[in-house]
Amino acid sequence: MQLEDRKKKVLEAIILDYIATAEPVGSRTITKKYDLGVSPATIRNEMADLEDLGLIEQPHTSAGRIPSQFGYRYYVDYLMEKENLTNEIKNFIRKNLRDEIRAKEDIVQGAVRLLSQISRHTAVLILSTYSQNVLTHIQLLPVGDRRMVLILVLDNGHVEHQVIELEKPLSEREIGEMADMLRQAVCGLTVAQWRKLSLKTVRSQWEGQIHLLKEILDVIEDTLTVEYERKLYLSGTLNIMNQPEFRDVDKVRQVLSLLEEQRIMEDLMMNMDEGESRPISIKIGTENEYENLSACSLVTATYHINGRVMGRIGLLGPTRMDYSRNISLLDYMSRYLSEGLKPK
Repeated sequence: MQLEDRKKKVLEAIILDYIATAEPVGSRTITKKYDLGVSPATIRNEMADLEDLGLIEQPHTSAGRIPSQFGYRYYVDYLMEKENLTNEIKNFIRKNLRDEIRAKEDIVQGAVRLLSQISRHTAVLILSTYSQNVLTHIQLLPVGDRRMVLILVLDNGHVEHQVIELEKPLSEREIGEMADMLRQAVCGLTVAQWRKLSLKTVRSQWEGQIHLLKEILDVIEDTLTVEYERKLYLSGTLNIMNQPEFRDVDKVRQVLSLLEEQRIMEDLMMNMDEGESRPISIKIGTENEYENLSACSLVTATYHINGRVMGRIGLLGPTRMDYSRNISLLDYMSRYLSEGLKPK
């Protein structure tokens, strides 16, 4: 659909004002705030045309107009300009994720938590199937005299912890040597490659060198040969309650009940149509296949390492969400995750 320039400006003004205020927008408001150079009567005529085209709606008699779902889609596809994030927000993201990236243990949780905090929406992240991911780091940490924790880190940011009971204490030197040898042997391999690896051969080579290595290799094998499902992270699920559109308790309950269904959320995230030509995907209102999300929009971005999709991160909020800002946040966060999770 092609709109005349003035209609585009009026539609954009209505959408931007409604995003900011959550209040229906009248012709007088547009005339005062947006300086389109025309009278309120002309604005009213343009609004009537936009309503006839299905781009805006009048929720109550004698009230102003609000964007329709079709209006939001037109805005996102043809009118919106991506917001440039301020250096303050970029620095805030980098500062809060720097330690997580060093450890590679909390980067995924940290990214989701931070995204929900900045956007004030529900943040969602799904990791790809682990059998295609690479084991990037192994760490051994003593816990008391007869216990140690084995930490395995995959290149999508997922971390597995396993406590190992020891028959006798190990010195720090032995623990360090053991960790070094394990890193040399298995880091850089996918889980699928681990399944094909003859661990018996590795054990026979090392059993005589380091005490209890066999037990640790058994734990690694057991951990990595589990048939992992996709893992989903959520943060800020209650943020939806702070939006004016969700003052209705029943409406909030419907959305929250859906967020609790991991399979449904996985389906939603995996069915977003992103790709190299569309790094950001947006589903508005009833474009989401679940009726409980008819008042919500989902915006997602993928993050990659060496051209391979590692996961998908997204924001779920009302259809009135600030698309321009949220797209910029997701774009920046996905690129930061891609860089932060690369093997160093």
